[in-house]
Amino acid sequence: MYVINGALGSPYSMKLRALMRYRQIPHRWVHGAESRGALAQVKAPVIPVMEYPDGTFHNDSTPLIYDLEARHAERSVVPPDPARAFIAHLIEDFADEWVTKAMFGYRWLEDVDQIQMSRWLAFDAMKGGGLATSQGFAEQFRARQVGRMAIVGCTRGNFPLIEASTRALLAALEAHVVDRHCLFGTRPSLAEFGMFGQLSQLGVDPTAQAMMRQDYPYSFRWLLHIDDMSGIDGEWDDPDAPFAPIITAWLQQVGAIYMPFLLANAAAIAAGETSFSITAMGLPYTQGVFRYQAKCLDDLRARHAALDAAARERIDPLLAQTFCLDALSNN
Repeated sequence: MYVINGALGSPYSMKLRALMRYRQIPHRWVHGAESRGALAQVKAPVIPVMEYPDGTFHNDSTPLIYDLEARHAERSVVPPDPARAFIAHLIEDFADEWVTKAMFGYRWLEDVDQIQMSRWLAFDAMKGGGLATSQGFAEQFRARQVGRMAIVGCTRGNFPLIEASTRALLAALEAHVVDRHCLFGTRPSLAEFGMFGQLSQLGVDPTAQAMMRQDYPYSFRWLLHIDDMSGIDGEWDDPDAPFAPIITAWLQQVGAIYMPFLLANAAAIAAGETSFSITAMGLPYTQGVFRYQAKCLDDLRARHAALDAAARERIDPLLAQTFCLDALSNN
């Protein structure tokens, strides 16, 4: 049996738990103090950490998803059509690397969210020990997280773009979920789980939850559905079926924001610079360079280049229309 060592306040933990539930892969969910020992078993001490049945430990949610695909054939979350599989991966990558900034921003920019969420996260981690001890730990954790905001680009100067992007993707999701829950058929892909992981935290944090409840109520409710889809079977769309409108809407966000973000980061690293700036949706954004996100761009390009001609013929017009193609093709 697998063991997910994670946390309720971790978007990537929630992403992996929801995926394991859907895939009906036997697992245990361990969070709080009981999960801390797993961090010493991996090179990068970040959650979730998955303990495999053979006793080995692994983390980084996207490689974990693909390793599970290789080990377990049933209830795959990768569309069988390579073209749609690439689009699903692109959306999942966008969620992991860009939409996560919404989670950080809504959680740690305002006092009301900082106080409530640091106390809840401390409560989750300690599971007892008394209120004074819990709140003392909460203040330490709050100070650490607020101090990291500039590193991950979640500053007040950057937040207008982050919020505009978040509202655009939620507006598309709101229009979609009243027709059907999934993106590529009646069963979920890794794209749904990637987006769910980040939005699961917006559905809990005070300011973000109020925003979702008021303006995107069906997207808010959708989160509870994606959290446990173990009873869903469903089918994939035909490879030649039109994409749902949400795919175009979300790829427009990828083309307008995420691709310029990845390109500017990679260019800054190549030039030996420590930060970069972009303007998207008419709004400024500045951040320090991240080498991991340069690897994300390389991986996306490699996956796109590996597609055969038939797959490229199906999706390249859409990628061009949404201003994603040039960045993916620039080797």
